[in-house]
Amino acid sequence: MSAVWQILWRDLARLLPGSTRAGGRGGTLLPLLFFLAVATIYPMAVGPDAPLLARTGGGVIWVAALLAAILPLDRLVAPDLEQGFFDQWALRGISEEAVIAIRTLAHWLSFGPPLMIAAIPASALLGIDGATLRIVELGLLAGTPGLAAIGVTIAALTAGLRTGAALSGLLLIPLAIPLLIFGAGALAGDSGSAIALAGAISLVLVAIAPFAGGAAIRASREG
Repeated sequence: MSAVWQILWRDLARLLPGSTRAGGRGGTLLPLLFFLAVATIYPMAVGPDAPLLARTGGGVIWVAALLAAILPLDRLVAPDLEQGFFDQWALRGISEEAVIAIRTLAHWLSFGPPLMIAAIPASALLGIDGATLRIVELGLLAGTPGLAAIGVTIAALTAGLRTGAALSGLLLIPLAIPLLIFGAGALAGDSGSAIALAGAISLVLVAIAPFAGGAAIRASREG
């Protein structure tokens, strides 16, 4: 159990904002700034149409969250695979599935809750009222674990490829469409059902991620 906590703490130290161990890119500070930049630029592009901003603001937050989740994908698995950490963990009896499960949790903790906090000032910029913001926050809470699971799985699948960084984003976007449909769709119809469906999809993705990612890591190590 102590090894699990050590890996989780190490992953969080690499991914959280302000970390100097996250490849020199400020951990998740860059995705957060990107998220807020999108929320700031969108009203300027649409113009001072408050009803339009209120109707489309929730969808913009979801798209910004998706794009922000893509930014750290090249740092999730590839550096550890190149430096032989997965070999060391295997020697200690820690399976690739366990490492991927821990990495998924760390990835979500590093960008999910921060994005939910950043959605509060973003909602003010987009003219979203309190009731709509509540639906957006519940949708992000239900959907962002699925985004984290997809991201880590894709990072594992593309870790051994030279063009893995570019390919990761291209793969994540279509796979995340169901989460976007139900997450953003909660704002237009039955919010309870849509959020529940987003949560169910997230649970399935979180359950699949360790096995798919672990198999991909073993294939990369043996290849």
